[in-house]
Amino acid sequence: MAIAQAMCTAFKKELMLGTHNFATNGNAFKIALYAEGGGGKSSTTATLGAATTAYTTTGEVANSGSYTAGGGTLTKVAPTTSSTTAFTDFADISFTTASITAMGALIYNDTNSDKAVAVLDFSSNKTSTSGTFTIQFPTADLNNAIIRIA
Repeated sequence: MAIAQAMCTAFKKELMLGTHNFATNGNAFKIALYAEGGGGKSSTTATLGAATTAYTTTGEVANSGSYTAGGGTLTKVAPTTSSTTAFTDFADISFTTASITAMGALIYNDTNSDKAVAVLDFSSNKTSTSGTFTIQFPTADLNNAIIRIA
């Protein structure tokens, strides 16, 4: 499989260096959608996983409806803690009037050199046809938030 769910290894190091700021007035984060098997803008399959270091156009889905190259800007949930876990999340995001088939996505820091944060593997193709393509993030809590440090 060319798309593998992961918290990007470079992101983990960059957290220690203070590269990413998840505060409400901090960095802007985006999410880009990717096809597997050459269904993107090029005939090249997206290859995303723990080793991904930055946003790439290789294998990104084509512009459609409100989806454009680079994806959409995410609305952050303020970082918080519960017990011994720190976490943050994002609000759900939708792309309207779009015909999209995507196998995964990349969350990246649009403010800071498009540095990769996390790869999402949808496990199978998810499709919208002249409709709404929605990415629904998990509950922002210590067991489910998309970014957790335990």
